[in-house]
Amino acid sequence: MARIEFNGVSKYFVHGRTKLLRAHLVDSFKKRKKEVFYALHNVSFSLDHGRSMAIVGRNGAGKSTLLSLVAGLCPPSEGRVHVEGRVAALLELGSGFHPDLTGMENIRLNAALLGVSRTRLDQILQSIVDFAEVGTFLNDPIRTYSNGMVMRLGFAVAAHVDPDILIIDEVLGVGDQRFQMKCFDKILECQAAGKILLFVSHVPTLIRQFCQTALWLERGEVMLTGPVDEILDAYTDTVVQRTSH
Repeated sequence: MARIEFNGVSKYFVHGRTKLLRAHLVDSFKKRKKEVFYALHNVSFSLDHGRSMAIVGRNGAGKSTLLSLVAGLCPPSEGRVHVEGRVAALLELGSGFHPDLTGMENIRLNAALLGVSRTRLDQILQSIVDFAEVGTFLNDPIRTYSNGMVMRLGFAVAAHVDPDILIIDEVLGVGDQRFQMKCFDKILECQAAGKILLFVSHVPTLIRQFCQTALWLERGEVMLTGPVDEILDAYTDTVVQRTSH
């Protein structure tokens, strides 16, 4: 059964790591203290099969870092991340796509990276193509696509490769309303099939529609976790108080 579990997870970055050799030598002699930036600090939560969670917080709160850890794009600096099941992530426009490959080539590449067999891909390929609605552009390089077309293709692949865990970060804001509704229906279909959903959006109505629980991040730390309405109300009240001062 699919599951996500974070135990005391931190992710930090050391400022100034990329330097010329001369700068490294100067630092070693001066014994300067390294400046460490924590994108996430001591984060713990768990999410079981069939559950959905929104990650809320201001820009720079650590939301995308958390999703990247779940997707396996980077390791934690501290703590333990445990993920069971196939993860399909729609993080940012063009992520996972090679700009010089055609849409069709990118579909095959992404499916292979997600562990989808050629036999299975042959079975779902037409469904992906029909859902994406990019027409003859399917045989053109991705770099010629509009943002909306990239989102269409990315979502079509992520939603049709039978993921156990579906991660969506903001990108549904790109594209026309009709296609957005089509994506929303597909998300509900995935939820009905018992998939885990991790969802990031700045639109409260979407969060309430798709998520049962929420996790509020502030400067990389967990402020609150719990029922989605409770967390959204607390987060919104804090945002309103800040803007009124």
